[in-house]
Amino acid sequence: MGLLSSLMGDAAEVDLDALEEELSNIIGDAETVKMGYKVFRDMFVFTDKRLILIDKQGLTGSKVEYLSIPYKSISKFAVETAGTFDTDSEMKLWIGSDPTPLVKELKRGTDVVGIQKTLANSMFG
Repeated sequence: MGLLSSLMGDAAEVDLDALEEELSNIIGDAETVKMGYKVFRDMFVFTDKRLILIDKQGLTGSKVEYLSIPYKSISKFAVETAGTFDTDSEMKLWIGSDPTPLVKELKRGTDVVGIQKTLANSMFG
């Protein structure tokens, strides 16, 4: 992923093996990483149990917030594919009864169908 894409907020898929190693002390023993995406220094990770939003803070990124969202807390979701002139894809998640969705921009070429399938399988069994 290039620096410009990172600064623009595009998300790029992360290698699963590297991600599992990086999160080995974060994920549960019976939890499996399904897919992950990186936006500049931040990441969002789909496991078989929850969505983990990783927010690296400060200049060095040494302070990190891990927000875990159990799939049962997601009330609805939307995944938008890129178009001819609008090259960004987008994922929206509504958490609980909050009327404002959590929005993540996705880089063109991101597997939005895979994201939608992962969310659907995780939420609906």
